[in-house]
Amino acid sequence: MEMLAANDLVYRRGHWLLKLLKIHSLLIKRKSDITTKLSSRPLTQWVKTKKDDVLRWYVISQYEKKKDLVTDMDLISAIFLSREREYIVHVLLWDQVHSLMVKNILQVHVGLVYSNAIARIRPQILFCAHRRPNHGSNTKKHEILPQNVDLPPILPKKKKKPYPIPLKKIQQAARADKKLAQMGIEKPLEPPKNGLLVPDLIPVAYEVLDAWKVLIRGLAQLLHVIPVHACSECSEIHVAQIGHDIQDCRGPTSGSRKSFHSWIKGSINDVLLPIESYHLYDPFGRRIKHETRFSYDRIPAVVELCIQAGVELPEYPSRRRTEPIRMLGKKVIDMGGFVEEPGPTCSGSSGPLILELDTYRALERFPPPTEPEIPRIAQETVNAYEKVKWGVTKLMRKYSVKACGYCSEVHVGPWGHNAKLCGEFKHQWRDGKHGWQDATVDEVFPPNYVWHVEDPKGPPLTSALKRFYGKAPAVVELCIQAGARVPDKYRPMMRLDIVVPEDDEARFIA
Repeated sequence: MEMLAANDLVYRRGHWLLKLLKIHSLLIKRKSDITTKLSSRPLTQWVKTKKDDVLRWYVISQYEKKKDLVTDMDLISAIFLSREREYIVHVLLWDQVHSLMVKNILQVHVGLVYSNAIARIRPQILFCAHRRPNHGSNTKKHEILPQNVDLPPILPKKKKKPYPIPLKKIQQAARADKKLAQMGIEKPLEPPKNGLLVPDLIPVAYEVLDAWKVLIRGLAQLLHVIPVHACSECSEIHVAQIGHDIQDCRGPTSGSRKSFHSWIKGSINDVLLPIESYHLYDPFGRRIKHETRFSYDRIPAVVELCIQAGVELPEYPSRRRTEPIRMLGKKVIDMGGFVEEPGPTCSGSSGPLILELDTYRALERFPPPTEPEIPRIAQETVNAYEKVKWGVTKLMRKYSVKACGYCSEVHVGPWGHNAKLCGEFKHQWRDGKHGWQDATVDEVFPPNYVWHVEDPKGPPLTSALKRFYGKAPAVVELCIQAGARVPDKYRPMMRLDIVVPEDDEARFIA
């Protein structure tokens, strides 16, 4: 017997049946077989009984067809609910049912269906029951980390980065602002979009700045004992005793080296990528022009974000408004008064406070740690790394940060600068100007993924076993090899549960 095709429908309890079928009448029948003559009009009847705290639903359906023989039967679904379990039962009509049809009248016999077994229905209607686990409404949903995740993709350089916000939403917001401007209505702004600080985020900015100092100090100390190798032709780095043999170099002379890397000793800037931004006294003031770019200091983007979020540094002053700015469309109609920017401070008066915020000559400023201190410093560095990433993510939800869609330039502020410094894809068409768009956390605080090495003192990684290796952020990999615990969020990408085979065994693995 051939079973007719039927779509598998699953509906939630309560209102699932009302949306699928139009209930025409409600009949309460005895628990024995039910025989119902249905007219030519579509009719749906269902019976609800209660016994032993089990709700049994009986569905009897007839669909109007123009022809005497029905060529396609729809799926009828019934659901069984109880206190401890939920059953979803699918009723499949076999083609032998057609012989029971006399024109548009169908007699369907539905029997008692028990909640713990597959029931037999006459004539030749089969109920297939499937048990689903019961999830209480009060139970919390635990986040289950996947076993393995894909490695981060490498974005092509000859293409613009994808927009973090869909382009349609950007266009809709622009149309709404334009419509308000045409009507002469000011754009509604909330802190920090109106130039005022967010009081709740000021402590977060100080925590991020303190964790940033701990991160730089910890990396500088660990680099004295953990070797880091960097390729002289590309941006690849490797944390191990010797460099790997994976042929993935994309440098200018990689063809002559068969894509093997040219390893040299790495520095702290290879592990913690230096993403810098211009420091502005007033982010809502005049834009930086190409001719005036040398009048502004370049500091780490994380530090600039903390300054604009409320951190007070005497060396890098910032304007704190008491009156909000007012905008009509894209035009600022009231900046809260004009305030003259203070002159540049003398570099000799900066002192050690500014040096703590930068990676410049960090290895010379911090001595190597002793053997017992290495695990503790490694764990503190990992915690500081997670703290910085958490704080930057929280600050960027409120404060605007722009990034170039072609290069790695980042600007902290409501709009980007006008310095013509972009040299990436099709920069001639833009006259060297940046293609500003909303920045992501990874652009302000890049993770810089590296290959995970289970045995740093073992043989180097090879290209033949590349699919068995995992990756982790460079800071995390460095601290793990120094004795820190592996954070749970990085375990799937590091592929710690995969046993790397030998070179001879790799070809036998599917």
